[in-house]
Amino acid sequence: MAGSSSFPLTSPALSPLINAVGRVVLGKEQQVRLAFSCLLAGGHLLIEDRPGMGKSTLAEALARVFSLGFKRVSFTSDLLPADLTGINVFNTTEATFRFQPGPLFTQVLLADEINRASPRTQSALLEAMAAGRVSLDGISHDLPEPFFVIATQNSLDQVGTSPLPEAQLDRFLMRVSLGFPDRASEEELLRGSFSPAAATPPLLDGKSLKQLHHQCAAQHCSDELINYVLDLVAASRQGQGGLSPRASQALLAAARAWAMLSGRDYVIVEDVQSVLPAVVEHRLDAGRPAGSETPLSTKLLERVNALR
Repeated sequence: MAGSSSFPLTSPALSPLINAVGRVVLGKEQQVRLAFSCLLAGGHLLIEDRPGMGKSTLAEALARVFSLGFKRVSFTSDLLPADLTGINVFNTTEATFRFQPGPLFTQVLLADEINRASPRTQSALLEAMAAGRVSLDGISHDLPEPFFVIATQNSLDQVGTSPLPEAQLDRFLMRVSLGFPDRASEEELLRGSFSPAAATPPLLDGKSLKQLHHQCAAQHCSDELINYVLDLVAASRQGQGGLSPRASQALLAAARAWAMLSGRDYVIVEDVQSVLPAVVEHRLDAGRPAGSETPLSTKLLERVNALR
């Protein structure tokens, strides 16, 4: 039951949530764990793949198991900023304007096919992701807490898509790609007769999720571990580009969440290595699609490990 005080906030307590999502996103244990790590670290998630691969299913399942408010917006080319943020409506009786919130005012926003929208619409979403608020006519409106954007993005070779700006990509803590399921998982999908909503019932509530955020931030990181992250960041800055300080913070936060999912209260090098591709690939090369044959994160690891 959601919000039950007898539900311990430990790794074993998170297993039912991961298993529930795994029942609707079949054969993708690594991607599901990465998605959970992203939310536990308090970050936004970008899911990139071809249509029909289960991106929206994963997003909706994550919102359901955490009992979070959920809204879905299709980012078509004619979507306007006001369609996201809301508008001021004139009240003729009181001769005043009243703010009518848009779909951004939810706890989980599924931004479906985000890379089909115009730059103006993207800028409205960027403020919400960066600051947790929207501004309209000089007045700021705070968004609910927690606030997550789970965006789906079609591959750039699809018609009508365009690359996301680097500043917006950097606001996504992780990018994952689901890929095709294996034969056994797809056979189970074809034979299945379950309802995704019934398979992913509410198991935690917003208050428990907030406690998990605090627990995640408290995961112990040794000096050696922090130096390892700094080595990775420094290696990325050899030549043009490189990872920003925000990226190094994201990498450490994601590693803390991965350690917590693994049942530990401390972070090890393997935790950093597990989340590294999802955290840094979209930051190192914005034009490179997820799942490229030669991940830049692999080169980073090889360069750093050779020096240690």
